Amino acid sequence: MTVFIASLFLPKTIHFTLPGTPPRGAASEKAQPSDRKKPVLERAPSLFQPRTNITPPDTPTEEKKSVDPFANEDGLRVQIPEEPSILAGAPADRGSPTWGGRADQPLSRANSPPPPSLIDRNLQQKAKELGRQGITQPRTLARSDSHDRVFASADWKVVSADQGNGGLRNAAEAAFREGKLGDYTWVGTLGMPTEALQGTQQLQDIEDKLATEHDMLSVFCSDKDFDGHYSHFCKQILWPVFHYQIPDNPKSKAYEDHSWKYYVNLNQAFADKIIKNWKRGDVIWVHDYHLLLVPGMIRKKLPDAKIGFFLHVAFPSSEVFRCLAVRKELLEGMLGANLIGFQIHEYTRHFLQTCSRILTAEATPDGLQLEDRFVDVVSLPIGIDPVSLSQHREETEVKKWVDIMRERYAGKKLIVARDKLDHVRGVRQKLLSYELFLNKNPEWRDNIVLIQVALSTSEKSELDATVSDIVTRVNSSWANLAYQPVVYLKQDIDYAQYLALLSIADALMITSQREGMNLTSHEYLFCQDGKIGEKKHGSLILSEFTGTSSLFGGNELSVNPWDYRACADAIKKALEMTDEEKEKRWKKLYDAVNLHTGSHWFSELMTRLDRVYEEQHRHDQTAVPRLSMSSLIKQYKQTKRRLFILDFEGTLVSWGPVNQIIPVSPQRTLDVLNDLLLDERNTIYVMSGRRPEELDRLFRRVPNLGLIAENGCFLKDCGSAMWTEMADSDQIRSWKESVKSILTYYLERTPGAEIEERRCSLIFHYKSAEDYEAAMRQASDCASHINDACEEQRVHAIPLDGCVLVEPIDWTKSTAAEKIFTDLRAHLAADETHSSPVDFLMVVGDGREDEKVFKWANALGEDKTVEEVVTVSLGTRNTEATATLTQGVSGVLMALQRLAQY
Repeated sequence: MTVFIASLFLPKTIHFTLPGTPPRGAASEKAQPSDRKKPVLERAPSLFQPRTNITPPDTPTEEKKSVDPFANEDGLRVQIPEEPSILAGAPADRGSPTWGGRADQPLSRANSPPPPSLIDRNLQQKAKELGRQGITQPRTLARSDSHDRVFASADWKVVSADQGNGGLRNAAEAAFREGKLGDYTWVGTLGMPTEALQGTQQLQDIEDKLATEHDMLSVFCSDKDFDGHYSHFCKQILWPVFHYQIPDNPKSKAYEDHSWKYYVNLNQAFADKIIKNWKRGDVIWVHDYHLLLVPGMIRKKLPDAKIGFFLHVAFPSSEVFRCLAVRKELLEGMLGANLIGFQIHEYTRHFLQTCSRILTAEATPDGLQLEDRFVDVVSLPIGIDPVSLSQHREETEVKKWVDIMRERYAGKKLIVARDKLDHVRGVRQKLLSYELFLNKNPEWRDNIVLIQVALSTSEKSELDATVSDIVTRVNSSWANLAYQPVVYLKQDIDYAQYLALLSIADALMITSQREGMNLTSHEYLFCQDGKIGEKKHGSLILSEFTGTSSLFGGNELSVNPWDYRACADAIKKALEMTDEEKEKRWKKLYDAVNLHTGSHWFSELMTRLDRVYEEQHRHDQTAVPRLSMSSLIKQYKQTKRRLFILDFEGTLVSWGPVNQIIPVSPQRTLDVLNDLLLDERNTIYVMSGRRPEELDRLFRRVPNLGLIAENGCFLKDCGSAMWTEMADSDQIRSWKESVKSILTYYLERTPGAEIEERRCSLIFHYKSAEDYEAAMRQASDCASHINDACEEQRVHAIPLDGCVLVEPIDWTKSTAAEKIFTDLRAHLAADETHSSPVDFLMVVGDGREDEKVFKWANALGEDKTVEEVVTVSLGTRNTEATATLTQGVSGVLMALQRLAQY
């Protein structure tokens, strides 16, 4: 069995050695700066791509001895072994500055901006006016055949990539190291333009080497597809929306229309690569928002494949996600998986609500019930690899930097931070809070330093200038020759400095406005154990909008990044906290970090995927055997105390919705029930969603028949004339008041709809609405509204065909069945003749509400509480039942009639 791990970028990429280029690391350390600077090629600015930073470029990273092992486009750390690496530093959120712009890799053939026809005419007019004034845009770097031929014949080698999901890589390596993961193969792109190499032996050799020596399957696509997918759709559309920042740029709609087809193309390339290499028994794990469509694409071609999907970033509320024009396609793509994972429960709840609202799918606490199958949805936070981190901390370079920084900042309290410079990470809010802290607490001036490492993005922005202005203002206010309150590094630092900084810090401050899981906080807590330098047990100031915040149980200093005063107070509290409280908080945080490790995350998800896959296939309607009449008769004949629990609508009669008036009693059904009840060893209960009075009228000619009304809220025992109310009437009245107001709101906006009130439930019918499509949307919103607003009242809304059913969670058909069985055990105790109060249990149903009864009955059979258990489903959906009947109502009546003959 092979586990395919599909992620946008492979952990490896290719470095080409071009003619006339010295080998990496060959340059002398004493070389003059002019000899060492080799500017990175980049596209010329245009109306759609601002001119990049004109400050002198950093020294090329190949000249550096240090290796950056934590570059990552989504903020997660990448551990890279000591080997020559390509350009260090994290790629920006809004398009990697390194893709298609490195001197040691081919140039991209992509034409980044959307076609002129998609761009605002005002911009086109502006370009024409500039042309008339003699101002022309610089020409894009020209490509030539010679350029392509150079790379097609150049020497190359495989090196560790600086792009991709570092947390995922570390987790896979840790799980493999600990024996929790067997053979696994990465599936991804090389993180560089490959169109220049298409059709060459060079590209084939690269693909073969990665596959045979590194267990990596390379996905190749046109440069235009990748650029449109990554730089435009992912970074201009999906990334902002998933982080609650709806794009309002006039270009955003153009980008979405223009780049969606490229997003589809790249996802299809991934799916095709996996399908081509898949063998029965293999596991497919798809990761993150770059590949949302891949599970669905694979499912179409491989219906039996075991597919998991994990989203590493946040998932927004349905109100935000529904702003996407392709919202339905994205959700359906994700639902191709057997198991969908999120970092925390909040994101899981948002996803379930979004699917319920947009796809009108039935959401349960465990996942989503689709038409033909069930998709499990779980939350499991990713973590770090403590073993690897401990090894890196033992390096001499780390200890050296600890000594240097301890001497440099002697007598000062250090607050450290490392963030990408974008609106999501909250760098601006952090600096303003720090400025407010210094204003309010003059005694701390000269005694505290904030070290902010900011990873620049590929585009210049107002945020960049704003942050620089704040830093300048703070430093100009309180700096002197011996003190600087803010050390602002607009570049990344090497890994040794990073670990040293985390080890000596007095506090780590994270003010993200929204973030899936911040692993920097995990690494900080791990580095505060005192193994390097003194034990500080520093405080963690953490935004409440990060996924990490939900793991730490309030032992961190939780802050709202927009509340500057509270953030400033948190800084003060972190600095003035007693050593005892610091240690107490740190121990609990440290335990949480060691509990949620990367290895645990990976192995737990694999275990859950295996389990849900087996359950889903066992319950698949095509995998459930047909009811065997010979076996059923044999079981029936050899038992003496029999209990039948039979659904009414769709099982004993073929009538439709519960709101339809019943014109006449089904005579054949009544005759079959009376025949079965002639045998005093048989006990029969009929369960229905109808009112008690309706069932009384229907079955008045069937004596000794037990009844379950309103899906378990009312129970009438065999031979009794009285109904027992199972539900709490006070609780029912309470939630009905809340729900009625919501249903009335949507009723007024849905002409032709109606509300049916039952004793323990409410039904919003829209089958007869004037505009059925609009009514479906209103009904979907109505169900989501009720589920959001009334969750604490133990009530839920379920979208059904033509209606929305609102019913209590705590009283169902299964709770009524349990009450019946408990009462029978109390009244029919075992004796010399009967070894059990009930030795034969048969449950027959066709709807979703019957599945819980099937599950309950099967459990009685598995633990031998009941000797013979038969559960039969008439539906076409996946089921908990152990048998199916394809003949429908007539088949059920015929089977019961045959039993009555024995």
